[in-house]
Amino acid sequence: MTENEHRETIKRNRLLQAAHEEMMKFERKENEFRKKDREERVSELHLPLNEIKIH
Repeated sequence: MTENEHRETIKRNRLLQAAHEEMMKFERKENEFRKKDREERVSELHLPLNEIKIH
């Protein structure tokens, strides 16, 4: 592997890592949003969420 290829590999790995971190942040925010939305809908509908068991 040449020095140039090595630098490109390192650059690519950094970009992949940054993309992965951004995706994880997005997924955490999306999960938090869904949880909050679900809780709001349950409270509006007065559904016993804890008693419902879905298999």
